[in-house]
Amino acid sequence: MNSDAFDELDRQLVQALQLDGRAPFSRIADVLGVSDQTVARRYTRLRTAGAIRVLGLTDSAALGEVVWLLRVQCTPDAAMSVAEALARRPDTSWVSLMSGGTEISGITRAASGEDSDALLLRKLPGTPRVVGVAAHCVLHEYFGGPQGLVSKSGMLTPRQIERLVVPVVNRPPDGGARLDDGDRQLLAVLARDGRAGLAELAAATGWSQSTVRRRMAELRADGTLYFDVDYHHRMFGHGSTAVLWLSVLPAHLAAAGQAVAEHPEAAFVCATTGPHNLLAVVVCRDVGALYQYLTTRVAALPGVRAMETSPTIRRVKGPGPLLLSPRGPARRIP
Repeated sequence: MNSDAFDELDRQLVQALQLDGRAPFSRIADVLGVSDQTVARRYTRLRTAGAIRVLGLTDSAALGEVVWLLRVQCTPDAAMSVAEALARRPDTSWVSLMSGGTEISGITRAASGEDSDALLLRKLPGTPRVVGVAAHCVLHEYFGGPQGLVSKSGMLTPRQIERLVVPVVNRPPDGGARLDDGDRQLLAVLARDGRAGLAELAAATGWSQSTVRRRMAELRADGTLYFDVDYHHRMFGHGSTAVLWLSVLPAHLAAAGQAVAEHPEAAFVCATTGPHNLLAVVVCRDVGALYQYLTTRVAALPGVRAMETSPTIRRVKGPGPLLLSPRGPARRIP
């Protein structure tokens, strides 16, 4: 699908859903100045075409989870099967094949530092045809999570944003959120479909619909639950995605991270452990625009000593669960 298949109303709808993934179509319609039927029809068309998915996701800091960035080196013939095996794991997200077709990048979350060694230290290095594994712990997130790239698109006015945004008003200390079995069932359904109906959520949890509604409101109010939109990048004219690994002098790390977070191209920015202490996922119109971005905005950052750029060849898994059937056999990571 190319950008010509979408119009301004489609893009406005995506930003509205990023702000409130469960907003009733009637409220979105009122904010956008169109009919309820128009919003419902547009959403159904985009979702059926696979152009958008609304996902209910959890904040790792609220749950006290440790987030790791993975770089897995494979032999060329094994990269896709290893990537698919990683994508099947419930603790991974954003699994991609990178430039050259021999490197896989991904994100994994562990309940604690002690739980991280099972995948990172034992299973991946022992997988046939994996020739190297590097894992970098996320120390601080400058941009990401509920702050999706579409929030920088300018499709909605400040007033429209104000009418849709759902504020976090009761955030506990990091790691302070507590979930029970019913919460986990609720979140599992929302991770597959953030707009799942109350009847479906009630059936999954065993709660009444009023209890489901109340508990969702609580989880959103304390920041444990947020909604993200996984959308076709061509909707906004984006054609080139790359991961930037920057080595920044410690005295300039915070300033550089905050500066990159404000760039329109930056979809995810964090400080990490390792020789490259600042990571940014950037999305540009094409390779020429990526070059322009690297030689202007990135070149002007304070304290940058070195940079590695890894273009993304193929995304195997996005922010939510793996929903698509694999195209071929995958190498198993026990």
